[in-house]
Amino acid sequence: MKSKSTIGKVATDLLKQQPQKIKVLDQAAEMKKDYMNNLFEAVDRGCKLYETDFFVHVETKQEPLLQNVFRDYFILLKNCPTPNYDQSVFKYNRQVGQIEYIWTIPDRDTCFHLKMHASEIVPEERQLLYYVLKYDDGTLFKLMKKLNGEKLETPELIKG
Repeated sequence: MKSKSTIGKVATDLLKQQPQKIKVLDQAAEMKKDYMNNLFEAVDRGCKLYETDFFVHVETKQEPLLQNVFRDYFILLKNCPTPNYDQSVFKYNRQVGQIEYIWTIPDRDTCFHLKMHASEIVPEERQLLYYVLKYDDGTLFKLMKKLNGEKLETPELIKG
């Protein structure tokens, strides 16, 4: 009987190897093999939990001790989350039974890289750059407030 290696052993062995240049899109495709299945499972859980529309906040985290291991956490929310790094957001529209993609914001370093090299971005990465720019200029924050039914203006401080 063959024994399976743990994720820690595989990650450590890979770190010992000669570094390889990997395209961002290739890495993303590899990381997201089970992404859609996990998203559908999250929506199924959300349908049991909420009677109205809800959001799926997908947070991507790098394992602290394993630099080359990333995990996606599918978090169900009643309201749209505040835009942040390492995040994708989907809305489940219960009335039409449809999952709506809202945005993706990559990690901080990738955001800076995309902005610095905006003129060199390949077509496959343009949508990601679009969301990064909309995150930076506050458009995604305004969208979050709108999706949550909040006022767009900032309340004034109460003077005492």
